[in-house]
Amino acid sequence: MRASATPMHPHGILSTPTRIGPIQLRNRLSVAPMTRVSATAEGVPTTRMRDYYEAFARGGFGLVITEGIYTDRAFSQGYLYQPGLTDDAQQAAWHGIVDRVHAHGARIFAQLMHAGALSQGNRFRDRGAGPSAVEPRGEQMSFYRGQGRYPVPLEMGQAEIDEAVDGFAQAAARAFATGFDGVEIHGANGYLIDQFLTRYSNHRQDGYGGDTGNRIRLLEQVAVAVRQRVGDGKVVGVRVSQGKVNDFPHKWEEGLEDARTIFQRIGRLPVDYVHTTEFEAWQPAFGAGASLASLAREHARLPVIANGSLHHPERATAMIAADEASMVSLGRGALANADWPRRVDAGLAVSEFNCALLSPIADLENAERVCAEG
Repeated sequence: MRASATPMHPHGILSTPTRIGPIQLRNRLSVAPMTRVSATAEGVPTTRMRDYYEAFARGGFGLVITEGIYTDRAFSQGYLYQPGLTDDAQQAAWHGIVDRVHAHGARIFAQLMHAGALSQGNRFRDRGAGPSAVEPRGEQMSFYRGQGRYPVPLEMGQAEIDEAVDGFAQAAARAFATGFDGVEIHGANGYLIDQFLTRYSNHRQDGYGGDTGNRIRLLEQVAVAVRQRVGDGKVVGVRVSQGKVNDFPHKWEEGLEDARTIFQRIGRLPVDYVHTTEFEAWQPAFGAGASLASLAREHARLPVIANGSLHHPERATAMIAADEASMVSLGRGALANADWPRRVDAGLAVSEFNCALLSPIADLENAERVCAEG
């Protein structure tokens, strides 16, 4: 039954419980995955990261989704000081973070990420790899220690594709062995899976190129491989977007037809939810009509987490009340208010996001300095 706001608490719907697969969540509020480049050089999570994630759980969020975690010791790492899930040391450090989040009654999902052609810092390889040898649009992100244009990537052969797919599956197995409640396959924001899905970065002539039904094949293979590795009863989700970190305004070329194809195909996969992200989640996906979250809800017929400028409680409430999404995820709102759920539940004002938290480097050390300076 759909929850609703009440005159006594206009945002009470955000505090109602919900389920994703077999997982019960205490409310409709999630922390969005945000790259924080604060692990060790070897990709091991730090105590500073442990405290960072714990703060969101203590602040009342029902779900915390980690930053993108690299999945193999080949081409997946995107940023220097990005955390991984590829060895025992990394896995052990994540275990401590998971325990802290669970201690406050929240759930935590590991977002599994392969940067592909957008890699700008990889200790295992000196060149990125993608669907085609095409220079990515845009420039590397300085706040993640990048500079200049992206290099032309290596075009992946079947061996490199198989290696990437297996990396997702192995990292997922490590995540559940660590105690994570779920994993999210990062298929958004211009990274590897999205590069295969995007026509201008995918010029392949084989079964991974051409029409949308072929270009989504890598996502399908990753989802199936992850499910086969972790088994039933484990939450597996997929994140999807139109815009990219290197091409913010991008829209799917075939508009609604692409949305229908992509989300229907996702709906047939062994996954439990879809996480959509747009700049403003409530806006029409294609100039008029339904939002991307609503299209995912309609065509995938799965629970949807909506992300995109939903830090104002009225916007978040409206998305849930309209049944466009089961949950909302907050990025900037969570960074500005680790206790956003408790503040809103108590009727307190929430702080505005301070861009200095992510500049000049978007790491936790810089954020602590900005907070200390007031």
